[in-house]
Amino acid sequence: MNLDVLIFAAHPDDGELSMGGTIAKLTSQNYKVGIIDLSKGELGTRGSSAKRMKEAKKASEILKIQVRENLGFKDGSLKFNNNYLMTVITKIRKYQPKILFAPYFNDRHPDHIGTSQLVKEAMFFSGLPKIVTKENGKIQIPYRPNKLFYYMQTFEFEPTFIIDITETFQTKMKAIFAYDSQFHNPESKEPETFISNPRFTNFIEARAKYFGFKIGKDYGEAFYTEEKIELSINDLINQNNTK
Repeated sequence: MNLDVLIFAAHPDDGELSMGGTIAKLTSQNYKVGIIDLSKGELGTRGSSAKRMKEAKKASEILKIQVRENLGFKDGSLKFNNNYLMTVITKIRKYQPKILFAPYFNDRHPDHIGTSQLVKEAMFFSGLPKIVTKENGKIQIPYRPNKLFYYMQTFEFEPTFIIDITETFQTKMKAIFAYDSQFHNPESKEPETFISNPRFTNFIEARAKYFGFKIGKDYGEAFYTEEKIELSINDLINQNNTK
């Protein structure tokens, strides 16, 4: 299956937290979207990797994505190496997405930084014919997506663009709370973490409101690209920054 959009994430729930509203907006408009999680999040303080897999399945159903894979790379060790690189290239060539999304290249969690580097390099090298990869024993054809966009995690950046997620914000939050082992649950006996503190999900909502306000909407998600983006005249004329 060829995808319109492929999102790479270090851990299950990263994609939902960072761009769940955008994902829901894409799938509501019948775009084919997939998420590939590099690790199972097995180092997480709360829950277990098995539970995270079940939670990811539930979140995927909420967001109505077409594909979700987990590469099973070692959590806490998502640093650049050739084996990881070749695996990511294989997935890009398998799904041939028009657009890739990856974590922004500077963040609180080292795994997010490592994932960002892996995806950026894999996007470039996936287009080179002399790099040979196989899927189910067959040699894959070279393929390079059109664009790579970075999503925001803990650290903020000055966005290149902001997507209006007013209509899909509640779907985003529903997908986030599918990971009930990870976020605030007053009945949980597990240790509190950075993301299980109720202030964290309040922060996610506040950030969405902040970036929504920037574009004259209720909720928004911010993205960054290192390349220039072309706007048509219609895109330019139909901008609306007031409510």
